[in-house]
Amino acid sequence: MAARKNVRSYGNSSYVQGNTVRKAMPVPLPVHTPDENRRPPVNHQVRRNREKALQMDLPYVVMLTIAAVCTLCLCVNYLHLQSSITANIHGVELLEAKLEHLKTENDALEMNINTSVDLDHIYKVATEELGMVYANKDQILHYDKTESEYVRQNEDIPKH
Repeated sequence: MAARKNVRSYGNSSYVQGNTVRKAMPVPLPVHTPDENRRPPVNHQVRRNREKALQMDLPYVVMLTIAAVCTLCLCVNYLHLQSSITANIHGVELLEAKLEHLKTENDALEMNINTSVDLDHIYKVATEELGMVYANKDQILHYDKTESEYVRQNEDIPKH
């Protein structure tokens, strides 16, 4: 089945309507001659100023050297501080490990001391060798003191 085209005329031009794509007409590119791309002649003074601007003179080199030395000093100082911070952090880690080891050792020694104390032996020595006895109920005195929470030794103990 062939595509059907409608042709309409409007004055001097005609338009084709249908399902085909119109072909674009190639546009000729402007041709440049080598004379058009060339710059106009530059004044001798302008050319000398441009060349002078591109050259590095002594003050520019001195300023650039000073800036490079300052930057190098800052970088070396930064690296020195960074390494000292790292060394301090490592030192803190070592001290924390040592502290943890000492705490563990201290806890083990405290447990050893607590288990080595024989309360039966202490009772025997106190009662048999030193003649100590438990206090009787009539020897224990209780009193209330509401004035202060502390008991002072220079006050008299009340008698019941």
